[in-house]
Amino acid sequence: MRTTTPETVAELIASQWGDHRPGLKYADGVLSHHRTAREAAARAALLVDLLPPGAEPHIGVLLDNTPEFPFWLGAAALAGAAVAGINPTRRGPELARDILHTDCRILVTERTHLPLLRGLDLPGVHLLVTDTEEYEALLAPYAGAKPGDATLGPGPNPSSRLLLYFTSGSTGAPKAAICTQGRLAGAGASLARHFSVTPDDVHYICMPLFHGNAVIADWLPALAGGAAVALRRRFSASAFLDDVRAYEATYFTYVGRAVQYLLATPPRPDDRAHTLRLGFGTEAGAVDAARFAERFGVRLVEGYGATEGGASVQRTPDTPPGALGRAGAGDDLAVIDPETGRECPPAVLDPQGRLLNGSEAIGELVNKGRSLFEGYWRNPDAEAARTRDGWYWTGDLFFRDPDGFLYFAGRTDDRLRVDSENLAAAVIENILARWTRAAAVAVYAVSDEVAGDQVMAAVALREGAVFSPQGFASFLAAQPDLGTKMAPRYVRVVGAMPTTATNKVHRVSLRGEAFQTTDPVWWRPRGEDAYRLLEADDLAGLLAAYEAQGRADLLGR
Repeated sequence: MRTTTPETVAELIASQWGDHRPGLKYADGVLSHHRTAREAAARAALLVDLLPPGAEPHIGVLLDNTPEFPFWLGAAALAGAAVAGINPTRRGPELARDILHTDCRILVTERTHLPLLRGLDLPGVHLLVTDTEEYEALLAPYAGAKPGDATLGPGPNPSSRLLLYFTSGSTGAPKAAICTQGRLAGAGASLARHFSVTPDDVHYICMPLFHGNAVIADWLPALAGGAAVALRRRFSASAFLDDVRAYEATYFTYVGRAVQYLLATPPRPDDRAHTLRLGFGTEAGAVDAARFAERFGVRLVEGYGATEGGASVQRTPDTPPGALGRAGAGDDLAVIDPETGRECPPAVLDPQGRLLNGSEAIGELVNKGRSLFEGYWRNPDAEAARTRDGWYWTGDLFFRDPDGFLYFAGRTDDRLRVDSENLAAAVIENILARWTRAAAVAVYAVSDEVAGDQVMAAVALREGAVFSPQGFASFLAAQPDLGTKMAPRYVRVVGAMPTTATNKVHRVSLRGEAFQTTDPVWWRPRGEDAYRLLEADDLAGLLAAYEAQGRADLLGR
């Protein structure tokens, strides 16, 4: 592993030159580190020739996890350009907006995604389709290029933009976070040191490369540590272990519900027969992390550090179960009540680490000190909201124990207000995850008929399990840290949890449908303790109550 921190990602790409060890593994073969650097250099030279004079040095990349994606990431780094990762689950005007908003004059895609572009008005955008003869012919004259041969303007430096990566956009149009080469090179080197990445490692990239997790937490530390990467075109829970064995992978990253999907696969006698040593990601939850370690023998490390770079939490050896760690170097993190602007009191935890004062202890994580946030592309309003009062507001809910360790409690958008009490969806989810019949759980707010919110949960059951209203109610009653306002009023049983392209729960769709769905919904009417099925007459009565209170328009928000 390298002992010095490079100043740019371009340096990391160039350092692969002459290294003929395996560097990139994928379904059709293996390429050396040298070959991947050569392919990046060829595309950098093509990029410099194709980009119109005076244009922003931005490339849109609309690809699955094929070798072309890291080739173009490397090309952008070498040329001093930036990649905007384009989400293939976006459609129509939203997809066109992402491409045009980031001023992409070149869009790299593949034939499987061409139908998404039909009918879109993309003026001035040059389309490159990677799996065509025309593309191969276009690249051929640049086959002899080397790193450093072709650059834009002064060439890459630490302040050069490299990524314009979109946030989830759950509360509006996605924002393109700016990530420079200097910050990304430092992040990759830091993770490589933290996880002791060596050239003998293989990083399995099964999360989409258009999302920051796969690039920042998987591809970059592999570059910094000299490790190989192995690509999966799209995440597959059923193919996960087969891929890990075939590629001899040692490390992977995850986001959202990926870990739950892996746990939902049928157990196999050889579940521990593999080379994995570590998984790193977010939102697995303490219960599922423990189940994963028990079944697969792999430690999962939960981390926190948004693509924007405004705050980070560093895990230390003394970090207690369920916590993410303490503030990262240089950060001055506080948990703030956004309504009062005051710091929330420390969490009160029982001997099992269960939160007992969530209403008071949970607030928004704020960085009051130095921030690495580099802004959003052409979005000053979003920048101002993120950095109001001179602080960096993460948009994430946390609580802090008396020793200063921080615990993730969800997004600020996932906060509920039930009978004037503030609740965090992630805290309730972590409790419901203990229910052995559940394969996946999502908690979200639905508007109350009169005021505030009610708690609703979507539950995907384990194979062969059935929903027992009595059994579920008994489970809830046995949870000592389930507050009096936390028990779901509505429980929707889903065949599969709806998710985004990055395997996060699609809460927007769940909230939008509320209890008006074809899935079975169980509920507890006011004044009743038992769950019963929400029938057509019940639904009609509920909707009439919303109408009578003038709150019908709040349903589905």
